Amino acid sequence: MRIFKNKAFDKWASKEGLSDDALREATEQIEHGLIGVALGGNVFKKRVGLTGRGKRGGARTLLVYRGKRRAFFVYGFSKNVKSNIKREELKALKVYAILLLGYNEEELDKAVRDNILVEINSDG
Repeated sequence: MRIFKNKAFDKWASKEGLSDDALREATEQIEHGLIGVALGGNVFKKRVGLTGRGKRGGARTLLVYRGKRRAFFVYGFSKNVKSNIKREELKALKVYAILLLGYNEEELDKAVRDNILVEINSDG
């Protein structure tokens, strides 16, 4: 499983104190059936605990996921800042999901080299 975050998500996650370990754990939970909310078009909403605050006081993440192959964390927000995303935002995320899931391995590697995506190492 390859796990990525886009640059905007990476910047937000760093500011919020959301670790790569927490993102790996969230992806593992999805693989074991603890999906969160399926929003359609391979887009999922998953609660993730922030350091020292747990899931209840944590963040909401939106990710693009294709069964046990790839996950892309693309958007995040704190529960106290925003309760949900708008229909137009979801529509745009579904289009973005098609783009991300269409990348072959070579294109993914190039996106990482070009700092478009940040890969989360599987070993921590």
